[in-house]
Amino acid sequence: MYSSSQNKKYALKISSLQIKTILTLHQIYNPPLQNSEITRRIPLMETGGVVDPSRMGSWLKALAYGAGGIAAVGLAALVALQEKLVYVPVLPGMPRAYAVTPARYRLSYEDVWLRSADGVKLHSWFVKFAPDHRGPTILFFQENAGNIAHRLEFVRLMMQKLECNVFMLSYRGYGESEGSPSQQGFINDAQAALNHLIKREDIDTSKIIVFGRSLGGAVGTVIAKNNPDKVCALILENTFTSIYDMAGVMLPFLKYFIGGSISKGPKILNFIVKSPWNTIDIIGQVKQPILFVSGLRDEVVPPIHMRHLYEKASDKNKDCIFVEFPSGMHMDTWYTYADRYWRPLQLFLQRIAPNGGDVVQ
Repeated sequence: MYSSSQNKKYALKISSLQIKTILTLHQIYNPPLQNSEITRRIPLMETGGVVDPSRMGSWLKALAYGAGGIAAVGLAALVALQEKLVYVPVLPGMPRAYAVTPARYRLSYEDVWLRSADGVKLHSWFVKFAPDHRGPTILFFQENAGNIAHRLEFVRLMMQKLECNVFMLSYRGYGESEGSPSQQGFINDAQAALNHLIKREDIDTSKIIVFGRSLGGAVGTVIAKNNPDKVCALILENTFTSIYDMAGVMLPFLKYFIGGSISKGPKILNFIVKSPWNTIDIIGQVKQPILFVSGLRDEVVPPIHMRHLYEKASDKNKDCIFVEFPSGMHMDTWYTYADRYWRPLQLFLQRIAPNGGDVVQ
């Protein structure tokens, strides 16, 4: 039998042998790591294991590709669908066709068919105040949604209050006009309408006034700037500075990618905007008198846009007037304020077209 001390020595020898054996086997089946391999293994304290970075790299690549794919799909959708946000020819639940005509309001009118510069066939209504009337003629450009039939009540009151003729253009892709909406297309359409009016013999062509609300104001600004000898004045109501500035208003997340002159965000995706309608860069080139009509409760276009347009225009054009209505919204200021809405328009027309309507007292 071994003594207690001998047992301890034997046990130590066995332990040493076991350790050496274990180390030898570990070296055989797990050869020492090279420096490059050591740097590629990351210990995980939680699990006590080791993750090969090549696998982690694969996961990260997959995640990056997935995020990139989602971003690419989102960008493609934005490119494809952006025009659907800017141009809305048909209101939800309503037909594209005109629900009514001016005859419904007992207005004297004629259907006018035009050809735009690029050959698109356009429909319009020329609504005459009276057969022998030689007062002002308003070339009216509507907002982005619906068609000209939806503006007939407004036009009826306009004719009554301002004693004017009104030419109502149906943009391409709207109402009975052919084609598809686009910025250059709308500009071509508006120019065709103005060219038609200039050739008419039953109006005073020196008293053509452009009136545009919202998107129509962007259209009207371009036409007034391009035709200083044909348009005698411009009226803008609740118009935006640019689609760049409106992008973050329509879709808030876009403010981090698209921006205009009054936006603080980056402009890294500005290049994808097909219809920028950069009115803020054009308004300063309009030489004719301009009346700005702003509803301070506009729920679509932030009222600050109109203020910026006025400030930009009045830097060079001293014949600019700004009128604001504290309770006016995007579409209903004329309805909410009734005669108080029409009075500044009457005064404006009296000054630039003296043979126009009388001021309602």
